[in-house]
Amino acid sequence: MPDPVITPEKNGVRYGLPTALGMALYFILASLLHLTDRVEFSFLNGLILAIGVTMSIAHYRRVKRDRMPYLQGFGTGIVTALVASVAFALFFVVYTVINPAVMDQLRARDLFGFDLSVTIAFLAIMLQGVMSGVIISLIAMQYFKSPDHKPMQGME
Repeated sequence: MPDPVITPEKNGVRYGLPTALGMALYFILASLLHLTDRVEFSFLNGLILAIGVTMSIAHYRRVKRDRMPYLQGFGTGIVTALVASVAFALFFVVYTVINPAVMDQLRARDLFGFDLSVTIAFLAIMLQGVMSGVIISLIAMQYFKSPDHKPMQGME
């Protein structure tokens, strides 16, 4: 039975944490396979984030019985991306404390130079995740918006 008191925030946390877990598990797998020094493989985190955001919006729409307000659907996608990005960034900080060689590998690639610190990496992960989540939410909402949604005609 659908949850009648679901909010975009609750739904975002509900899907953001498992999304972050998926991103963390992928990062651990990439680390075990010694692929963390190849930045090209990080695009799969974007795919995991896209799946989590899309599932979050789809669940919210199902609960609202296909009458989801556009901004609430967009908001649940953004909250999902924000929660997933913050949780994954915190995981990354903990992981670099446990395995400092990861930061050395990233510095060796010279993408940020030797000025790359854990704090800058934390902020970069958050910024990349949130901004990607906003774009993914905008794209997904074109598919999931209510059938009777009408765009604004003008300012009154």
